[in-house]
Amino acid sequence: MSKSKVIVIGHRGCAAEAPENTLASFSLALQQKCDAIELDVQLSADNEIVVCHDRTIDRTTDRKGAIRQLTAAELKQADAGRWFHEQYAGERIPLLEEVLDLVPPSITLNIEIKDSCGGEIEPRLVDLLKRKDRMSNIIVVSFDFKSLSLVKRIASDIPIGLTYSNNFVDHHRLTELVDIPVYSLHPNFIHINKADVEEALSRGLKVFAYTVNTEGDMKKVLDYGLTGILTDCPGKLKALLDS
Repeated sequence: MSKSKVIVIGHRGCAAEAPENTLASFSLALQQKCDAIELDVQLSADNEIVVCHDRTIDRTTDRKGAIRQLTAAELKQADAGRWFHEQYAGERIPLLEEVLDLVPPSITLNIEIKDSCGGEIEPRLVDLLKRKDRMSNIIVVSFDFKSLSLVKRIASDIPIGLTYSNNFVDHHRLTELVDIPVYSLHPNFIHINKADVEEALSRGLKVFAYTVNTEGDMKKVLDYGLTGILTDCPGKLKALLDS
């Protein structure tokens, strides 16, 4: 694969330069000409799909509490930007629906399910994607393979990606652990090499590695022939590819 065709995926938006998983971060990733955006989803107490990585809001807002125990309105009261920099004071935890309204359909969305909530988030996620006409140009991924199996049973046409951080002998064999067709592998970049990627690609799998932030690591993994790279610095990766 040509390096110029590597898909640049803004990890949690542009997390190196803006508060992760906020509309500001996603907007900045778009400004930096990313090809795709990765984000994390889970359910609020009133079953709204919210975009946040942690199960609590302690780290990324000025408040505390478990997302599953707070309503969307309560979550919206938290400042999700000031912790990162004063210029982002007033940023809020977004609903996935707000992100879908912001990000154009031409940009691939890599949606990671962080918490299945006992199988409650999957049907709601599919329903939202259908209602917003965003069933195409998406990948639903998770460390929770049971969750992905449920998504696939609900909507067989959604591409599924396996996220993991293990140094497997044969990465492609990870697909044998699930009962569904797998579109892509999403390994931590420190656990793969060029041979791993080539073997997976030869078997029809896409390979997206996370999270590659330094120029040295970017140059290293670009030689692997990856389908795409997740990075907190999409502008840096785009500039490297353009050079």
